[in-house]
Amino acid sequence: MSDMKVTDRRWWARGESDGPAEVPSLKPTMLEELEARIAEKDLEIQQLLTKYRGASDEFEQARARLRKEVGKDVERGRRSVIVAFLEVLDNLDRALEVGAGPGSEGFVQGVALVRQQFISTLEGLGVTRVDPLNQPFDPAKHEAVSTAPAASPDHDGRVIGVVRPGYVMGDEVLRPAQVAVARS
Repeated sequence: MSDMKVTDRRWWARGESDGPAEVPSLKPTMLEELEARIAEKDLEIQQLLTKYRGASDEFEQARARLRKEVGKDVERGRRSVIVAFLEVLDNLDRALEVGAGPGSEGFVQGVALVRQQFISTLEGLGVTRVDPLNQPFDPAKHEAVSTAPAASPDHDGRVIGVVRPGYVMGDEVLRPAQVAVARS
């Protein structure tokens, strides 16, 4: 016989593997670059969304603070106007005291009605008149304009007379009461 040798080069005939040799990636490098850029942009979008949400929250907090400040400013303005009108009320009280003579009943009734309407309007705004008579002196609510000897040691430091009434609006003192205080 002859010494001829045949080599079968087919891959399945060699028994090297069950399938074709591993094929290199057929994905173009441009596509890989685009996918990487998309991933970067997705990350950037997420970061921007986080910043936007933070800025939006900060804006809402600033809006709430501004609303509070505007409310406080309005309340301060309202209080200053009311304090100015308290002097008018004091003058109405003085007019009633002076006009209580013979023949002036009509005048006194008219001023008394105006005074009562004025007090009702102030009460509608939340203003309350303070009557500190016989209460302990409180420098936050009272202004001592005079002192007098105390009738007993129990009356020491108590309000024994009111020169001008005080007014409060809620918990805030609009005008302290001017009072006389007993001292031992």
